[in-house]
Parts: sequence; structure tokens; C-alpha cells
Amino acid sequence: MEPGIFHKLSLVAFLAWIGLGADGISSSCYGPQEAYLGLQGHYSLAFILAVLTAVTVFVISASYKQIIETFPSGGGSYLVASKLLSPTVGMVAGCALIIDYVLTITVSVASGADAVFSFLPASLYRFKLEAALFILVFLIILNLRGVKESIKPLVPIFLVFIVTHGAVILIALAHHLTELSPLLAKTGKELKLTVNQLGLSGALFLILHAYSMGGGTYTGIEAVSNGIPYLREPKVETGKKTMTYMAVSLAFIAFGLIISYLLLDVEPEAGKTLNAVLFNRALANSWGGRYFVITALISEALILIVAAQTGFLDGPRVLANMALDGWMPSRFSLLSDHLVTKNGIFLMGFAAILLMFTTGGRVRYLVVLYSINVFLTFTLSQLGMVMHWWKVRGTRWRHKLLINGIGFGLTFFILITVVIVKFNEGGWVTLLVTGLLILFSLYIKSHYRQTAKLLARLDHLMLAALPKEVKDNIPKSKDKAPSLRKNTAVLLVNGFSGIGLHTLFTVLRLFPGHFTNFVFIQIGVIDAGRFKGREEIEALNRKVQEDLNKYEKLMHTHGYHAEVFYSLGTDVVHEVEKLALKVKEKYPVNVFFTGQLVFPRETFMTRLLHNYTAFAVQKRLYHKGLPVLILPIKV
Repeated sequence: MEPGIFHKLSLVAFLAWIGLGADGISSSCYGPQEAYLGLQGHYSLAFILAVLTAVTVFVISASYKQIIETFPSGGGSYLVASKLLSPTVGMVAGCALIIDYVLTITVSVASGADAVFSFLPASLYRFKLEAALFILVFLIILNLRGVKESIKPLVPIFLVFIVTHGAVILIALAHHLTELSPLLAKTGKELKLTVNQLGLSGALFLILHAYSMGGGTYTGIEAVSNGIPYLREPKVETGKKTMTYMAVSLAFIAFGLIISYLLLDVEPEAGKTLNAVLFNRALANSWGGRYFVITALISEALILIVAAQTGFLDGPRVLANMALDGWMPSRFSLLSDHLVTKNGIFLMGFAAILLMFTTGGRVRYLVVLYSINVFLTFTLSQLGMVMHWWKVRGTRWRHKLLINGIGFGLTFFILITVVIVKFNEGGWVTLLVTGLLILFSLYIKSHYRQTAKLLARLDHLMLAALPKEVKDNIPKSKDKAPSLRKNTAVLLVNGFSGIGLHTLFTVLRLFPGHFTNFVFIQIGVIDAGRFKGREEIEALNRKVQEDLNKYEKLMHTHGYHAEVFYSLGTDVVHEVEKLALKVKEKYPVNVFFTGQLVFPRETFMTRLLHNYTAFAVQKRLYHKGLPVLILPIKV
């Protein structure tokens, strides 16, 4: 692997602000709008809503900065809850995150389509769903090419969005600067009037309802701490800078838009987003105003595509981490030749397509589904950090406990509010799907645990039959001189384990005295768990060499010539093919052997959860004219 690969694919704070922070920034395209409309005509209360929104952004961001410090290799909700609460609670957070990232992709693309069709002729609106589906397919293809290739072209889009939206907010504030003082008085009067009309509890419920409808505004905050592995060294400082950039920009834009809606008396119009109405009112009479509005709305659409990147970056990474821990099928931890988790990208992309199709791309409904899991993951992260500071009590622990305690209290309060307010509006769907995914994860974990017990028993039986020299790691004896034209058995192994030994012993039993030479091939698989730095790759390289040396030593003790071949890579079949051709050149009279687990009952789940690489290798090597025998290993 190229030594500088991690440096080349990692992101500096500026690029991370775009790729990971864009989810939060772009939520200003729909979060403030849904919160404002949630006031149901009592728009003078929007000032309270704007302040609550900005405060929430800063509180949650401060809490997540401490998570970045505590987990410098990546500290999303899954990892934090797993390490600080329990693996099972972490699994719940992971399931919520997976659904959250699917919704991030879907709502971002749907909202982007709304922005574009806000300035297009009304007759074209019927093609909005098809356009959104096309964008999703395009994003799947783009992300399969790798993280850096996906983000760099989007830098100017992000900057245009920040400039245009910041300019509109400043224009609205400047033109109505004298109205800010009366605005506070009007807010007080509206609050009293609302209390008289609805009662104190009714007024409180109205504000909480609007506040919860804007819950999508805070969704991108998690992405920064969860995406630390993608950041440039020093990762902690880069992550904290990225979090600061995102918090300040998100708080300013969300607060500014809600206040601008209020100052310009923005009302919803059919076929247009609230931001589109705001831009038209702020710039309708200015020179070049229409072109500015179109530019701003196009930048909204494109920044929402950038936001969908968060789902494609971090969704597959959460899947990969859960797969490495046995909560998801192991295939989700594998990397493609572009160093992305291909299976995870496909799953996130096609789930988003299904959701887009079934909901018709209606943003208001998608936002209802969105917020519950967002605040569930926030709450679990903050609870884990509170428990951590209470147990550790290190330097300034009270100050740190206070920050995460406030974060926990706020996010838990919002979570309960969102569940109550949105349950009958579609929130039950999110809870149901999340619950089903949790049950699926529990089943997968149970299956892998049972399989691990069976394999441990096989390891014990096979290792017990080894010679003392191999068990005690005595230096290997002198190798027998190779007879390159004699029969050679080539064994594909994956570590010095019961499976590899079972395959070797079966070959010796079925073909006694037939093979003179034994060659062992092993591929060190670079998965999502190991693609974090050179140290992990070097450790993998050492482990592969150690395993193969044991096989070599074992054959020497039995008087056979043995040689090993190995490589590191992301595609096992491709790497095996390259090494097999090298073996064929040196040992032309050969037969390849590999083992395959055989379960008492073959089901869809066993095929989904277990690696069937042996059959793919056999097919590939057959095309090269190489004989391959797959030996069954019953468990």
C-alpha cells in the first residue's frame, strides 16, 4: 500500500467543515422553515424559537467537542455508548444512526429538489420525484469512487451557499434594524395573547411543537465526531476546529433565517420553500435580484447534495464498525479498491431510494421521521459522557460533567418532546423500523456467538494435535530442499486456526504421500477497522507473517518443503489470483485447496452472514486453468 495513502485521503478542517459539517449547515434549508411553520400562525413567537435554536446548537457542539477529546480516533454515538455504557446500548445507538443517515440522504436530496423547483415553472413540478431519484443514483456512483474525490469539487458550492444566505440575512437585518427593539415587545405581547387563547400549557406545547419540528437543524453535529478517522493529523485539533466552524455558521444561519422570516412577514406559498419566499421579498426590487435568488436556491440544492455526503461517509462507517463487533453482517466491514465500504454505500443508497419513492419526497413528512433518532443518539452519547466523568473524575471533571450534563438534559428533554409530539404524525414509523433493526442486530450477534463457540471447539481440537515444537514456538528446523517439479499442494488459509489446520490435515489424510511441497497463501484483509493508520496496517502485516511461519514450521517438522506467499489488500479474490499465478510459475504441478464452513442447515441467513469467498476464488482460478478443491468443514 502507498505510504502516503492516509495523508492523501484524509481531510483538513476546511474540507471536513464542507464534507462533514455540510449536513448541519444545509439543514437551514428545511429546519428553520419547519420550526417557523410549526408556530401555526403565532409567528411573533419566532424570536423565542430563534434563540432556543442557536443555544441548542452551541450546547450540543460544546458537548461533542469533549467527545472528540475523549475519543481521538472517532467518537460517534455508537462508539461512545458502546465503550461508556454497554455494547448493547451502543448497538441501539448504531441502529438509530444507520436510519438517521439514510434519512439524512433522503431529506437532503428531497429538500434540494424542492429548492430547484421553487424557481422552475409550475408545470415541471410533477418531475420532482424523478429528479430526486436520479440524484440519489448519481451520488451512489460518486461515493463509490472515494471520499476525497467526492468532496473537493463541492468546495465552491459550499462557499456560494454561505455567502448568499449570509448576505440575505444581513440585508434583512440591516433594512429592519430599527424594528428589532419593537420586535421584543411584540414577542412579549404575542406570548401573553397566546397564553390567554391556549392557556399556559397550550402555549408551551405550541412552542415545543415548533421547536421539535425544527429538530432536523441539529442533525449534522454528530457527523464531525463520528468522522474523525477521515481528518488530517492532529485529528483532535482538526475535529475541534471543524466543530467550531460548523457551530458558529449553523447557529448564525438558523437564527438569522428565523428572524428574517419574522421581519419580512414571510408566509408559505404553494410550490415554493420558505427560503425562496424570503429571498424574493428581500431582493425583489434590487438590481439583479432575480439572478441572485436563483443562484442562492441552486446553491441550496447543491449544498443539500453535499449534506447527503454525510450519510454516504458516516453511514457505511457505522455499519462497518457494527460489523466488526458482530452486530451486522461481516461483509459490511470490507473495503473496495477505492478504500470505501462498498456494501455500506449500496445499502444506504438503495434504502434512501426506497424511502424517497414511498414518501414521494415530501420533506415535511421526512423531517417528522428524522428527528427522533437524531436526539436518541445525542442523548445516549451525552449520557455516556456523564457516566464517564462521574467515574473517572480527572482534571476539571466537574466542569466537563456540567457541560455534558447540560447536553444530556437538553437532548433528553427534546427526545421526549419529539416522541410525544410526533408519535401520531409518523414518529411511530421511525420507532418501529429502529426496533426491527435492533432485533435483527440481536439475532446476528447471537448467530455469530454460536458460530464462534463451534469454531473455538474446532480450534481446540486442531491445535491439540500439533507437535510440541509448533506449540512452544521453537525455532523452525532446516527446510527440506524443494522439488519444484514434484506435486505441490497450495492451501489458502486465513490465520493459524482450526479452519486452516482442518484443511491441511484433510489434504494429508486424503492424499497420503502424494504431495512433496506445501505452499500456504494468506491475504491480510484491510477492512474498515484497520484502515485508520499505518500502525494498524503494519500490525496486520506482522500477524499474517506470524501465522504463515507457524504453518511453515509445522510442515518442516514433518519433513516437507514449505513456502509461504502473502499480500495485503481489500479484495481477497483479486489478491489470491495474483499470488496464485506466481505460485504456478514456480510450482507448475499444483492443486489449490481451501476450506468452507458447512452448517447443519443452509439458510438465507447463513449465506448473508458468512463469507463464501472460497467459491468466488474457485471460479476465478478456474478461468486461469488452475485446479481448486473446496474441502468441507462441518460445524
